[in-house]
Amino acid sequence: MDRNYEMNARILKALSDPSRLKILDILSCGEKCACDILEHFDFTQPTLSHHMKVLMECGLVKSRKEGLWSHYCLDNNNTSKLVLFLMGIFTDTDDCICKEKNKCNCSEQ
Repeated sequence: MDRNYEMNARILKALSDPSRLKILDILSCGEKCACDILEHFDFTQPTLSHHMKVLMECGLVKSRKEGLWSHYCLDNNNTSKLVLFLMGIFTDTDDCICKEKNKCNCSEQ
C-alpha cells in the first residue's frame, strides 16, 4: 500500500474546509462548470477559484477550460487512492504497518 503520509496529510488538510467537501459532493454527480458550482454558495467567483486551486493542487479535482469558464471534475484515480489509504489505516489488512515492522500484532487489537 502506498503510505505517502505527506501527500495524504495535504489532501486531508484541503478536505478540512466544509466548502471544499461540498464542492467534492457536487462534483460526485459529474463534471460541472464553475458557474454551476457557484450557484450552491454565497461567495464570490475568486473565492471559488481559490477553493478549486487547493483541490486541484492536492490532486482531487481536474479542470478544463471552455470559453470563459472552467469545468471541473473529480480525479477518480486520486480519489480512489485516498479511499484506499484511509481504509488501510482504519482496517486490519495484510499489509498493516504493524505487521511490516513486527512491532505489534494488529489482530489482537
